[in-house]
Amino acid sequence: MSTIKRLYEKFQPSHYDVFINIDREKKTITGNTTITGNASEPQISVNQKFLTISSVQIAGEDVPFTVNNDDETVNITVPETGEVTLTINYSAPLTDTMMGIYPSYYKVNGEKKQIIGTQFETIFARQAFPCVDEPEAKATFSLAIKFDEHPGETIIANMPEDHVSAGVHYFQQTVRMSTYLVAFAFGELQSKKTTTESGVEVGVFATKAHQPKELDFALEIAKKAIEFYEKFYQTPYPLPHSWQLALPDFSAGAMENWGLVTYREAYLLLDPDNTSLDMKRLVATVITHELAHQWFGDLVTMKWWDDLWLNESFANMMEYVAVDAIHPEWKIWELFQTSEAPMALQRDATDGVQSVHVQVNNPAEIDALFDGAIVYAKGARMLVMVRALIGDDALREGLKNYFEAHQYHNATGADLWDALGKAANLDIGAIMKSWLEQPGYPVVEAKVFDGQLQLSQQQFFIGDGHDTGRLWQIPLNANYKEAPQIMKEQTINLGDYQELRQQEGKPFRLNIGNNSHFIVKYDQTLMNDILDHLDKLTAIDQRQLLQDFRLLADGQQLSYADIIPLLPRFADSHSEIVNTALYAIVNKLKQFVTPGSAEESALKKFVNQLSAKQVSRLGWKPQSNESNDDQLTRPIVLGAALYAENPEAIKAAHEIFTNNYHRLEKLPADIRPLVLRNEVKHYGSKELFNELLEDYRETIDASYKGDLNGAITSTPDNSLITELINEFENADTIKPQDLRGWYRNVLANNAGQQAAWDWIRNDWDWLEKTVGGDMEFATYITVTANVFHTPARLAEFKLFFEPKIDTPGLTREITMDISVIESKVKLVQAEKDAVVKTLQSVTR
Repeated sequence: MSTIKRLYEKFQPSHYDVFINIDREKKTITGNTTITGNASEPQISVNQKFLTISSVQIAGEDVPFTVNNDDETVNITVPETGEVTLTINYSAPLTDTMMGIYPSYYKVNGEKKQIIGTQFETIFARQAFPCVDEPEAKATFSLAIKFDEHPGETIIANMPEDHVSAGVHYFQQTVRMSTYLVAFAFGELQSKKTTTESGVEVGVFATKAHQPKELDFALEIAKKAIEFYEKFYQTPYPLPHSWQLALPDFSAGAMENWGLVTYREAYLLLDPDNTSLDMKRLVATVITHELAHQWFGDLVTMKWWDDLWLNESFANMMEYVAVDAIHPEWKIWELFQTSEAPMALQRDATDGVQSVHVQVNNPAEIDALFDGAIVYAKGARMLVMVRALIGDDALREGLKNYFEAHQYHNATGADLWDALGKAANLDIGAIMKSWLEQPGYPVVEAKVFDGQLQLSQQQFFIGDGHDTGRLWQIPLNANYKEAPQIMKEQTINLGDYQELRQQEGKPFRLNIGNNSHFIVKYDQTLMNDILDHLDKLTAIDQRQLLQDFRLLADGQQLSYADIIPLLPRFADSHSEIVNTALYAIVNKLKQFVTPGSAEESALKKFVNQLSAKQVSRLGWKPQSNESNDDQLTRPIVLGAALYAENPEAIKAAHEIFTNNYHRLEKLPADIRPLVLRNEVKHYGSKELFNELLEDYRETIDASYKGDLNGAITSTPDNSLITELINEFENADTIKPQDLRGWYRNVLANNAGQQAAWDWIRNDWDWLEKTVGGDMEFATYITVTANVFHTPARLAEFKLFFEPKIDTPGLTREITMDISVIESKVKLVQAEKDAVVKTLQSVTR
């Protein structure tokens, strides 16, 4: 594929009049787009993809044009340079790819219906109308939409509707914005609306398959989020309304279209009477993430896709800042510690990982940039580090100045660092360069050598890695004042350890709060001191110890066999984030044992010992006045007990299922996935399998759908697994947007792994045709690598994927995931005997 040509250099649009006529019955689009702009050369180009161009006119006269489908352009000869207004007439198919303009399907009372929505990020606006489809090419847009309308339908867009004439819906002109943020949707929609303190109308829209109460939570969060951001950014929301729309078919999680944010139904709608706290926190952070973009990304947009991180990392941090302000009792920063931090640390330790800031060479590489662990999670950690360094006052002042300087235009990362640095009187750009321009992160080794407390930094790798001597400017966040704020050198000496220890009166620790993107390897002297005072550590600090144990063990700088005896010290914690980190290590131990073996029995016995006291304390039913931590910890420890095949836990789950057999959807949402999975694994039958699969087809509750997915895919029955895989390509059962989760769950089921692996290899062409070109496509490779850990699977993985390594958008993923599996194979080979021996010794 050819290198991207910046069309904006030759033609700078200022305004679009976009008319689109959509025929759902015939699945066609016809339209004409009038573009006014400045032509700096006689030969200009605009983007198109899958459009059939019938004519290009200037001042009512046809002008010469050619279409280049490889470059996705229409190349036009204009009579003279300067301001020009050209009109392009075209037609296109209405496809089911979940890109461009596309239909979403759903059922109401058994009747199949559809609504039309859009997804233009990254470069799919060109599938809807001809345009300069580049983020820098900001312009104003006047939309006019006609469709095969019937009574009871609603149409919404970025801006309010202005008027309707001859069946055409005309919308108010937008503010100056990028093409990928244009959006509209129509169909039989219901909505709920409210107004913010400043007069912004906020609405939540969904199909009529949902209960009206499912819109309430999102409406409250959206309203409060906009009010919060207006105050925090000290910049008004720039549009008259903010619509949130749930689409039944949506490839991404959500999309920040300006004024019309689109979501997967699972990330916007929820039952206020039966949704787990975990799910409420997730939905709230998705909404606040997208609304953070209305300023950071929409009002001020990255100049080019290489600064994509600038949009996503910032919104990823701000989603937590906003939810923390709206619901402080949720302790949302603890969710950051259990989701963003470990995701970034695991991915960023593999050699070959992309840096946060990456050059883009061709269109296929743009979607490959959406590596969630790096662009979202690592980038957010970078900004959390900056926030910790400069404080909220400087952050808010810098952002206010940044928005004032660049509103309705574009900016780069350097522009943000300049604004924040001036507000904080600190060279933020110099500090951040080491983190954004080079991949990976350091392990800081803290040791006592010749009586001196020494720190050294070196790049940390999981698996083989090529050490090029990279150094980082590390915010140490130490609890001894002798440690510098920023460590720039490879090695530093803090002084006589015994004197420092006596003077400070506490164990030496680094990265207090776990906000900086590095891990710590303490020598035995320092670690023993920390463990002897474990009860003095906060939940986040205890979690950080467990997190670093796991990563150091994955990198073979520490042995899992040595970690196992330490785990019981953390097992009785009442903190959800400590338990999450504890059982993340337990899950890692599963790779060392063969399913169904005596060694696995030893692991299950150990897990039962770890979880028994917590299971007894928390039980299966919520207790009055219990903490949020208890609510969130219950499913973690109950899941551990079920894995351990604790007979009382299995029996209790079965009784709950039996007593609620005719109302499974009403089971308490936090334990429902465990009850369903337990029933399928231990009491399953073909009848139950069919009933649950039919429930999955019929329910519109996204949370319940997810629970059914987890249960059905856990069946140990090979014949039922075969039936299930036969449904993978049936969109009436499993929508393409949800298929990856089904594939991953069957693959992780030892009884289903071979069948799932055979399916993806045999039907790769179908998968590529169905979801290829979408930013989620490469993640099918990722989830496969995350499950595999044996030499045989590694060989099969390489045999299948190495011939595809030159496929644009897949190259880095394939290369990295081979390394991921290789590192696990080497780890298991090196440590299996010691891990099994330790498990047997601690369970005697």
